[in-house]
Amino acid sequence: MIKAKRAGDKKARLSLCPPPKFSVLQIAIRFLSPASASQRNYYFLNLAKRRMGYIGAHGVAALHRYKYSGVDHSYLAKYVLQPFWTRFVNFFPLWMPPNMITLIGFLFLVTSALLSYIYSPQLDSPPPRWVHFAHGLLLFLYQTFDAVDGKQARRTSSSSPLGELFDHGCDALACAFESLAFGSTAMCGRDTFWFWVIAAIPFYGATWEHYFTNTLILPVINGPTEGLALIYVSHFMTAIVGAQWWAQQFGKSIPLFGWVPFISEIPTFKAVLFLMIAFGVMPTVTFNVCNVYKVIQARKGSISMPLALAMLYPFAVLLGGVLIWDYLSPSDMIGTYPHLVVLGTGLAFGFLVGRMILAHLCEEPKGLKTNMCMSLLYLPLAIANALTARLNDGVPLVDEFWVLLGYCVFTGSLYLHFATSVIHEITTALGINCFRITRKEA
Repeated sequence: MIKAKRAGDKKARLSLCPPPKFSVLQIAIRFLSPASASQRNYYFLNLAKRRMGYIGAHGVAALHRYKYSGVDHSYLAKYVLQPFWTRFVNFFPLWMPPNMITLIGFLFLVTSALLSYIYSPQLDSPPPRWVHFAHGLLLFLYQTFDAVDGKQARRTSSSSPLGELFDHGCDALACAFESLAFGSTAMCGRDTFWFWVIAAIPFYGATWEHYFTNTLILPVINGPTEGLALIYVSHFMTAIVGAQWWAQQFGKSIPLFGWVPFISEIPTFKAVLFLMIAFGVMPTVTFNVCNVYKVIQARKGSISMPLALAMLYPFAVLLGGVLIWDYLSPSDMIGTYPHLVVLGTGLAFGFLVGRMILAHLCEEPKGLKTNMCMSLLYLPLAIANALTARLNDGVPLVDEFWVLLGYCVFTGSLYLHFATSVIHEITTALGINCFRITRKEA
């Protein structure tokens, strides 16, 4: 009995001790030594908990508990696209990891954005008609691959929180790349940035709502389904009628609306922008806020609405900072370098969205995450450089092309560091691989 008590005391003392520090040689010896799989997993889990940067011990436990919940009320998805996606997923072999499908789909949009830069550097000149068709086809393939990656995960029993983070992280960046493609098709010029804004706002709102409600709710008409379908149909239509259709007055492009004041007299792409804000963005944002408010009211004081709204501040500051920078710019930076502005801001947006998704997966306390503001650190320097032009006869201290290029490098490096670090930490914690299907031991 005395021996048993001493053994219990020793076990209790060991459980209170932090994981020991190991050298590379010790790690190799432990890995190569004859030990059971459970012993190796326990060893590396302790090592992972000690070294993780974005995910703590509580986050690791939350990742093991996490289950995705989502509802899509779209009739187009239910009766048309879902049957097609269910058949299409069978073209992928069972050894192909879902995240690879997600990545390939994302690269379709990167290719589309590259075409927009090659054939319309400032997004104000018409590219060849085959480019419009390519934009439509690449967007359709992106939507298809983005839909079937989850089905492939269920086919191969490889669903994980990493899949959700990887999927939605690519979707966040896709807002920027597809905005550039559409800007090329509709010859939007500097207004391409506003098309990115109206894509980013509903996406951020849906992610914010998901964070509080724990369920991703897509209404009857939503962006990932009807929105993308409308855009690739527009690409295909432009390949037939030509890009000039978007530049003429809305009343001439669609005579049915020729009697409507103001709208009928502005360029078609601007009329589409205003209509999307009125009938797409505003109802969606209202829907998001109402759903979050209902959840907060149901929880009765566990979290306040101002604390929930605080998570929107980084995105609002990002938009405000870029607009102030553009206002002070001596070179009309959004009109002159639309690709760099949308790309840099889109990468910063991707970091904000990714950080919020990670907070949801790891069950972090609700409220503003201060490290989300890291993506905003470059903006004060850029604004200060633009202000120097006011003091130096319109010539900034550093040419804005290089400032914008630095903006893209900064936000791209930040996002890349976040993505690679989090992928490494999640795969280590869950014992899975990002681009290989892991066969779990029995």
